[in-house]
Amino acid sequence: MPLITLIVPVFNEAAALAPFLDATARIVVPDARLEYLFINDGSTDATFARLLEIAAARDDVRLLNFSRNFGKEAAMTAGLDFARGDAVVLMDVDLQDPPELVAAFVAQWRAGYDIAYGVRRRRQGDTAIKRITARWFYDWFNRVSDTPIPANVGDFRLLDRRVVAALRALPERGRFMKGLFAWVGFPAIGVPFERPPRQHGTSTWNYWRLWNFALEGIVSFSTAPLRIWSYIGLLLALGAVAYAMFILARVAFVGVDVPGYASLILVLLLGTALNLISLGMIGEYVGRLFVETKQRPVYLVEGIYQAGRRLESGHAGEELEG
Repeated sequence: MPLITLIVPVFNEAAALAPFLDATARIVVPDARLEYLFINDGSTDATFARLLEIAAARDDVRLLNFSRNFGKEAAMTAGLDFARGDAVVLMDVDLQDPPELVAAFVAQWRAGYDIAYGVRRRRQGDTAIKRITARWFYDWFNRVSDTPIPANVGDFRLLDRRVVAALRALPERGRFMKGLFAWVGFPAIGVPFERPPRQHGTSTWNYWRLWNFALEGIVSFSTAPLRIWSYIGLLLALGAVAYAMFILARVAFVGVDVPGYASLILVLLLGTALNLISLGMIGEYVGRLFVETKQRPVYLVEGIYQAGRRLESGHAGEELEG
């Protein structure tokens, strides 16, 4: 029977673990085995201790413990590196990813699709502002990127083993996983679902973190922000030439005109602001080049635990062999 690995990143989710295991225990996938791979992303509450208890009591649970918090993108990357299943399912522990959808994913996988992803028909737990900004992000991203991503789709998805192998071959340190899932291609299908509100705890994703996450995605998969400034510079240059011709014509026909102080200050402030914004955008790309050239691993694993014992320790992201 094929093995399906549930990859579950966790960060300060001690209260959500028991309800999650109860809910996923009701998953019915005919002729398949399920295993859990939890990635503890540097939790500071009782999450790690609780996961150790669960891993000691159950043979179908493995635990990766990071040396510190590296972020969800790194946790998903580690899950893909260590997953043993013929297919893997990435899902959150807060039950906003309905466990019953796993069986639908597996059915699509058996029908020939290498990727099956959940499409949110409604986002009951999100505010109106978050829904609007999410729609803006997907629209803008798909306009400027050569690798469009499906709208209203999170990380909840099934990946075939060959998709996992393709993702593991991508070496970049700046991991925008939604873009990477789309970039590798392979036959994919969406499975609509109603996204329920979060059952336990509170989300650590505030608007500042979401903004930085969106910026990471756009800069990682598009050079359009750089190209835009080339067009802005061209338009400003044309405007400057047109204004210079207007001044020359006015002086020739009307006489010498002393420019106003207000208009001069306005032009100086506008030019300075545009220079700073363009330099900041260039800095975003230069900063990512700086990170990539250092070649640091995406994550560090303190230990791998199963059946009450530590199997291995001290792994870095590029040292893994499966």
